[in-house]
Amino acid sequence: MADLRVELCGVSLKNPVIPASGTFGFGREYNEIYDIARLGAVATKGLTLLPRPGNPVPRIAESRGVILNAVGLQNPGVESFIKNDLEWLRSKTKVIANVAGSTIAEYGEICARLDGLVDFIELNISCPNVKCGGMAFGVRPESIREVTAEAKKNCPHTPLIVKLSPNAESIPLNARAAEEGGADCLSLVNTFTGLAIDIERRRPILANNTGGVSGAGIKPIAVRMVYEAARAVKIPVVGMGGIACAEDAVEFLTAGAAAVQVGTANFGDTRACLKIIEGLNEWCDRHGVSKVSDLTGTLVPNA
Repeated sequence: MADLRVELCGVSLKNPVIPASGTFGFGREYNEIYDIARLGAVATKGLTLLPRPGNPVPRIAESRGVILNAVGLQNPGVESFIKNDLEWLRSKTKVIANVAGSTIAEYGEICARLDGLVDFIELNISCPNVKCGGMAFGVRPESIREVTAEAKKNCPHTPLIVKLSPNAESIPLNARAAEEGGADCLSLVNTFTGLAIDIERRRPILANNTGGVSGAGIKPIAVRMVYEAARAVKIPVVGMGGIACAEDAVEFLTAGAAAVQVGTANFGDTRACLKIIEGLNEWCDRHGVSKVSDLTGTLVPNA
């Protein structure tokens, strides 16, 4: 049996497999199917200071190899999470609180509220914000550096993961900007921006017009971006984007990820994360890998 334990920012995880934010709720529904204590950690549904109803429906559209979502960060708010879900989730596994805000001040407030209560805070900087006129904080290095610094100032006792958008000019530049702002870790990729059209009506399928693209179809792009980010910074990287099996997870680890998040695959198979954990153990045994952490950053580029 391979040793699947990994360390992330000084926190020990029993394995590197983490359900991605927005695809696992707060874990209760999945726990009815299998014991989520078997997971390395859980990234919560995106949390905001106040409850959000989300976008109008339809919010989900399918396309070949991917899905598009425009849920709009529907969530009960951080206080409800702390009151109703946090203690139970912490009794199961490590908790990554994914947080979002529309201003830098909001990011600071929500990080301060969660500091010391969760194992990690994951900063979602891919949603539109007020300061930049609707542009996501995660697009430009300057705004990434600024929002990261404010968040870290307000969560000095909790490792800060900055979740990078793929909708950017340069992943290495943005990765370094987050590191310079005080990030303890990076996660990527968040969803791409896409459009799906109902050709019978000649209208967008999503009520929001565009949505975030995720699923197996984005994996090669995500692997490349994780590789670029890992080479650009000294802090650890959590990789995600189209992971559906253990072999996919191995690709991300080899590219430089210390752990992985699994998103869209959870919709097609509620036991996807569990199967990936089991598959990682089998893959490592077949390939003589005694510790899964030994795979991180072992890619040898072609000459």
